[in-house]
Amino acid sequence: MSANSNAQTSYSISDLSKEFDITTRSIRFYEDQGLLKPKRRGQTRIYSLKDRVRLKLILRGKRLGFSLAETRRLFELYDADKSSVTQLNTMLALIEEKKASLQQQMDDIKVVLMELTSAEAQCRTALDGQQKA
Repeated sequence: MSANSNAQTSYSISDLSKEFDITTRSIRFYEDQGLLKPKRRGQTRIYSLKDRVRLKLILRGKRLGFSLAETRRLFELYDADKSSVTQLNTMLALIEEKKASLQQQMDDIKVVLMELTSAEAQCRTALDGQQKA
């Protein structure tokens, strides 16, 4: 992104699509979900800097495993309380939940890997026994 585009205050759907490497359909979906609220000039959507920042946060949230409902909740909290204290506390709670969920998944994966290793060893032992017989 060039220095000139940093000063940009409005964006077309294709601008955002190219910048974030997502489809225009995805952007329209986020709009349908109430996460983005572009202005309209006829049929043309005009996205603000706020919409661009929100899109960036939506995509970051997706990467971190947040649902669109959770992202919407954070946006609503921010819109209601610009001090963002409530939003930050909610974000911390969501992060804690995600970390706990990921830790549980890692623990489950470790157990499955141990079971697979054990099953593999039993199969190899059985094969060795049959080949020697």
